[in-house]
Amino acid sequence: MIMDSDNQSMLHIAILSSPGIGHIIPSLVLGNRLAGVHNVKVTVFVITTAHSPTERQLLESSDLTSRLDIVGIPPVDISALLDANTKPLVQLCLLVRAALPGVRSALMKQCRRLDALVVDFFCTEALPMADELNLPKFVYVPTNARFTALAVYCPVLDREIVGQYVEQEKGLEIPGCKPVRPEDVVDPMLDRNDEQYREYLRLCVGFGMADGILMNTWEDVDPVSLKALKENETLSKVVGKPIYAIGPLTRNIEERDGDDDGMIMQWLDKQPRESVLYVSFGSGGTLSAEQITELAWGLELSEQRFIWVVRPPSMRSSDEAFFTTGQGADGTPNYLPEGFNTRTQNQGLVVPVWAEQTLILRHPSTGGFLSHCGWNSTLESIKNGVPIIAWPLYAEQRQNATLLTEELGVAIRPKKLPTKGIVSREEVKTLVKTMLQSKKGKEMRERVVKLKMSSEKAISIGGSSYNSMCEVLNAIEKRRDLKL
Repeated sequence: MIMDSDNQSMLHIAILSSPGIGHIIPSLVLGNRLAGVHNVKVTVFVITTAHSPTERQLLESSDLTSRLDIVGIPPVDISALLDANTKPLVQLCLLVRAALPGVRSALMKQCRRLDALVVDFFCTEALPMADELNLPKFVYVPTNARFTALAVYCPVLDREIVGQYVEQEKGLEIPGCKPVRPEDVVDPMLDRNDEQYREYLRLCVGFGMADGILMNTWEDVDPVSLKALKENETLSKVVGKPIYAIGPLTRNIEERDGDDDGMIMQWLDKQPRESVLYVSFGSGGTLSAEQITELAWGLELSEQRFIWVVRPPSMRSSDEAFFTTGQGADGTPNYLPEGFNTRTQNQGLVVPVWAEQTLILRHPSTGGFLSHCGWNSTLESIKNGVPIIAWPLYAEQRQNATLLTEELGVAIRPKKLPTKGIVSREEVKTLVKTMLQSKKGKEMRERVVKLKMSSEKAISIGGSSYNSMCEVLNAIEKRRDLKL
């Protein structure tokens, strides 16, 4: 879609992002894609939190925000609604719900007419605001078709299945899709009696209010699920909306000198090609103290080079750092095995809390990624041709790990889920050496490079995802022209 240079003729799209680095980044990246490639004016409304320094830093990042108008929705105090057992998903939904009056006010104050509203998966309760403004409205799912198929079909499963999903003997059947293993369901589906399951169901029902669903994926990643969403008679009726695969959309940042990222890049520059394992569990993932110890010993015993972004051990859940990314001491972590830093000083780097992942994965010395399999991280790894050691922790990551290991063949994983028990140092050692030194690792690298080429083709002009985005914008433009 090509618009002329007259600002008033440009489409103006609002994107609403829920809190959390893993949600804000995809919204900003989508906005940049619309502004930079499709010449659309974009205003991103971000529901902020008061406890994440990295979140604030991200919203001030010129590489992500220079083309966009950013409107921060002030954090709302929901402490009276929380207790020690409130899970992150419930907390997230409560934050969004409490912020809705602020969102409505911000939308109404826009000086220039909006032409469409795009909300992320956790903001579907904001969709009725688009009706108030007579705008077309879309849900942006910043992950893949498999997650979307399970989400839109979950209300049907809720009616049809008796008992807990995780206790079913067979996989969960979604029309036209491969069955979902009970143990691979998203976290909220693990316990149907929990409050977060009720919140998740509400979000899934919210798809029905949208005029279309956008997904950060492309045809070659999971063609079976994507085709089912679009063409399967039963599933497409449940969806009831057009489906658009518009990805893979990821950050594109430039290297900066004089900070921690510069130090990491200098260290990588000295390492052989494809010899370094990057270890990170995303913006919110944490491990137990025992698992940190075993992982540290496994990395050391492997005798392979590594960069490890490490956080203090979790006391409760593996997504404990979701709302507090960036907090913590800047010094050397004292929760690693005694003498670890000294013994591995010529083998690896330990980076506290946060590193610029895109730069590390893009570096030619990086040969593997031990990852929680969050979709942002997965796409960044694929787009840089880096195979994965899958270590799923929460959300939809178990589904992603299954897709990467068993269907795409670009990942390996521990024998048991890391959330079901401790992965031993010996198994960590074996996984690392397999990734960086074996024929199997080389074959995975070859497959992921082919997938990288496929991703580049999808988002190039005339590619499947580029064309899907054009379809969305053409539909918005037609709706606008009818109002003029």
